[in-house]
Amino acid sequence: MTLQNADLRYIFTLLRFNLNKNNAMKLTPIVLLAIMLTAFSCTDNGEPDIDVPPTYTFLRDGSPTVSYSGQTTRIDMASELVNGLIDLTSTEATLQEMYSNTTADGGDANPFAQPDLNESTKSVRSKVAASVDYFATNTVAGTAIKNEVASWITGQVEEIFPASGQVASQGQAGQLADGSTARYVNSQGLEYNQAVNKGLIGALMADQMLNHYLSPAVLDAGSNRTDNDNDVTVDGEAYTNMEHKWDEAYGYLFGLAENTASPLESLGNDLFLSKYLGRVENDPDFAGMAQTIFDAFKLGRAAIVAGEYDLRDQQADIIKEEVSSLIGIRSVYYLQQGKLAIEAGNIGTGFHDLSEGYGFIYSLQFTRKAGSDDPYFTRAEVTNYLDQLLAGDGFWSVSSETLDAMSADIADRFDWSVEEAAD
Repeated sequence: MTLQNADLRYIFTLLRFNLNKNNAMKLTPIVLLAIMLTAFSCTDNGEPDIDVPPTYTFLRDGSPTVSYSGQTTRIDMASELVNGLIDLTSTEATLQEMYSNTTADGGDANPFAQPDLNESTKSVRSKVAASVDYFATNTVAGTAIKNEVASWITGQVEEIFPASGQVASQGQAGQLADGSTARYVNSQGLEYNQAVNKGLIGALMADQMLNHYLSPAVLDAGSNRTDNDNDVTVDGEAYTNMEHKWDEAYGYLFGLAENTASPLESLGNDLFLSKYLGRVENDPDFAGMAQTIFDAFKLGRAAIVAGEYDLRDQQADIIKEEVSSLIGIRSVYYLQQGKLAIEAGNIGTGFHDLSEGYGFIYSLQFTRKAGSDDPYFTRAEVTNYLDQLLAGDGFWSVSSETLDAMSADIADRFDWSVEEAAD
């Protein structure tokens, strides 16, 4: 059996990512499995089973087959919502319309600056906590999460906007200085706009990616396998339904990249997952994560073209593990940065960091363990963390010990330390 160059590059990518700064191997079981299975993804005569392109570019009879316009639309809608939350002239009606887009049901409002978004039938709210694996049989929780995001929008307008001209204090909403930037917080020190922004990373992007479009329940729904095996495409399109579902997962991470076929050249081109994948990638402790995720998306898509569904699912598991880890890393990072800033007397900076941490911790309930039906953290565990952060006077009274204990608890679920995530 002969390994092909594409196989070797993929193995070396995985190995490189799993070397920490001390060159000690940190191979998780799922990565080890992926390495072994990749090594044996060739036929006995040495010919590769699949053709993995150098970029995320796939063709059928010369026509591109990659499409995820709906994901790009929702990222754009969510971006306008997040930006609108810090515009003190925004009304609640406009912000809630950006969230729910009732124009999709024939309404008259046009809340978005981009005309094509106002014409779209898509919405952010409809896809929040809406994955088939987590919420198809748990609509009560799904509805509660949709409403929690809506309540943060209401809180921004009703609690923070009216107090924006005064200095915040313990039990009093208002503004705090973070260097030359004003941060607008509620009476407990929380920035609702950060809760929305970082909360949507989990509730929209990660949940749809990890628990919906990468789920076998979606990829293999109906006649998808048979159609994919026989090159039966969606009516009027160049792609099969299975190919399209995989691409929609890809779109929630890389949909706003300048070059969507080579998205690592412009990581951070949105306010959500791509931005924070770029931040984690710049940490030497986690350098290579972006390449690992991209390669898994590319190899998984090529496996679909080749009809290699076990290999497809192995790549989905890699993506689930790495994206989940990213959310955990940023949760701990902001808890620790917030702690250090508060200890140094930089309250505005500290509360801003803790607000970002609050949103990332909220997103932990949408993570996904590889090879499992479970998240890394249950909704009850996440709620407990958030309650601890806002207990009493909230950020004004939260202790360094509480932040350290929470950070350690989160890090213990993954294969990295608090110290690695914190800097």
